[in-house]
Amino acid sequence: MEPIISKNIRLRVPDHFQVGAYSIVDDFSYFSTRVIVGRCSHIASNCTVGGGPEWLFQLGDFSSLSAGVRIWCTSDDFSEDLVTILPKNFATIGNSPITGDVIFKNYTAVGANSVVMPKNEVPEGVVIGALSFVPAAFKFEAWSVYAGNPLRLIKKRNQKRILQQIEALESQLGKSGKTNA
Repeated sequence: MEPIISKNIRLRVPDHFQVGAYSIVDDFSYFSTRVIVGRCSHIASNCTVGGGPEWLFQLGDFSSLSAGVRIWCTSDDFSEDLVTILPKNFATIGNSPITGDVIFKNYTAVGANSVVMPKNEVPEGVVIGALSFVPAAFKFEAWSVYAGNPLRLIKKRNQKRILQQIEALESQLGKSGKTNA
């Protein structure tokens, strides 16, 4: 089945926007990076994935971003430099960037209105609770639930049960749902 992609999203890098079978990208989401979304995944309304075309955001199979999630592949630590927009003819006066891809492996999710900073690779099976803040380069344990600010481990997920559910879904999807995302 073809993915469902709202006509009300904004893409800054449209040539690098891939969405897998059975996936949905809802209204009013904004993407300014390269994007790969796996199959059977969902990006809810009003999500932002920002950082520029040199960075990649990837969401694995059977994964989701809830409404209002913000993913940043570029930011600044804001401690060293002025925070402003300069006119085009002005020279840059300082820059302390934090940059890097944000990759979510399969069976992951992010709760509503959470913020994920650059340089994060979220392992298989990780879920991040609503209203959480994920600092740059956070170290996760696979198949776990995290939440809060500061972000902390809440509990382990039932990997065996979830993989059984995936196996049941895979048998129903058949080959029509296969992608390489």
